[in-house]
Amino acid sequence: MSISTKINEFKLALEPKGVKLIAVSKTKPIAAIQEAYDAGQRVFGENHVQELVEKEGQLPKDIEWHLIGHLQSNKVKYIAPFVSLIHSVDSLKLAQEINKQGIKNNRVIDCLLQVYIADEETKFGLGYDELIELLRSEEFAALSHCRIVGLMGIATNTESQRQINEEFKELAVLFNGIKQSYFKDASYFKEISMGMSSDYELAIENGSTMVRIGSTIFGNRKADLPDYKLN
Repeated sequence: MSISTKINEFKLALEPKGVKLIAVSKTKPIAAIQEAYDAGQRVFGENHVQELVEKEGQLPKDIEWHLIGHLQSNKVKYIAPFVSLIHSVDSLKLAQEINKQGIKNNRVIDCLLQVYIADEETKFGLGYDELIELLRSEEFAALSHCRIVGLMGIATNTESQRQINEEFKELAVLFNGIKQSYFKDASYFKEISMGMSSDYELAIENGSTMVRIGSTIFGNRKADLPDYKLN
């Protein structure tokens, strides 16, 4: 099945539910992304800053680029001029750097706070206590160009649908509590980014507003890409 056919199938399934499709294009060649673009897809997610910067320079300017991977503070400056949404804010330090770069670029950068919901030590994210501490801090309140629009979480890599379902459910409950307590009057705080190729249906059942789909659209083959490096 072609990339364009898969894009159209996802759009038919997700748009009536108000769920945004983020086509995860990491390691995929420009031609594959262009095919998805030609099929009407405009939102793409990348894991690595170097790769994102390189692709942004070669593809149409109306693409909405999302940074979905772990982000180091010293790399923020490279994507600050154009990134649409950063999914992986997992510290006050990172939020402050995003704010700093937002000021430099005269734009407010939308972000999600990444919450640690998986039973895996390799995953990134804020613990529940860390999340509350961040939201209560004066430093967070002072941010003017880093706007938190929701939460993101990655479930455990397991075949247990029950466990994945519980993790998504916990994130949805947390989102509702955080919204009520800290963003009650903020209409922009509305996004829950959870669900990938293997578990997006469960994520949607639990209230996900964004799903990050890569292999189901582009296939599992990794293309040979240049070694992206930033000075």
